Amino acid sequence: MDLREHRSTAQRHPWEVARFQFLTQVLRSHGLLPQVHSVLDAGAGDAWFATRLSGLLSDSAQFDCWDTEYSPAALADLAGQLPANLKLTTTRPDTPHDLVLLLDVLEHVEHDRDFLASLVAASLKPGGWLLFTVPAWQPLFSRHDVWLHHFRRYAPAQAHAVLTGAGLNVLESGGLFHSLLVPRLLTVVSERLRPPVHAHQPTIAWAHGPLFTRAVQAGLDADNALSHLAARAGVPLPGLSFWALCQRPA
Repeated sequence: MDLREHRSTAQRHPWEVARFQFLTQVLRSHGLLPQVHSVLDAGAGDAWFATRLSGLLSDSAQFDCWDTEYSPAALADLAGQLPANLKLTTTRPDTPHDLVLLLDVLEHVEHDRDFLASLVAASLKPGGWLLFTVPAWQPLFSRHDVWLHHFRRYAPAQAHAVLTGAGLNVLESGGLFHSLLVPRLLTVVSERLRPPVHAHQPTIAWAHGPLFTRAVQAGLDADNALSHLAARAGVPLPGLSFWALCQRPA
């Protein structure tokens, strides 16, 4: 979760849970769980994803959770909640890692190509893996993107070009959250037809009951299954997000 969205709550948004389940299945299908030993979570936010992933790896696996937005208060708050093998840092570790997570981060970076090339060269082992997600489709850029300090959303071809330009081989990729495209499109159309009177106040916390939460989760799980099928078949099915599993040549 982006630190601008973080709130102390035990209930995670179903979107976040569904993304975790999908991406860990991608890692598992390529034989990376539980074999990975060192992980860099770049732009780790509140480190929820890394914490969950650590439970799927061996006890000896080490995580560097890097985020330039960590304040001293955030570091103190988060550090006491994390497993011992997760380390929080505000500076990029230049030790090469087996796996780099770059999940909904690159859209925050103005000079995205330079950033990614530097990250791969310094922090990813030759033969190592990079798991990548970004929000998709610039026409869907909304007030929420502005609030989150996004510079852009990515078309699949644009994301591929950034990844390969950093020296990565894209092994598998596709769209994610296909069912959320229409709601986001309607939101963007509404914003443009009726400009807001007040500043954007995003809905951050998920406070719905268990029945509704399970229904939403089931819908997103079905969405995930469609994403897996489309990726395996090589069908470029558009989604609200774009994902890719990449490898640095050995």
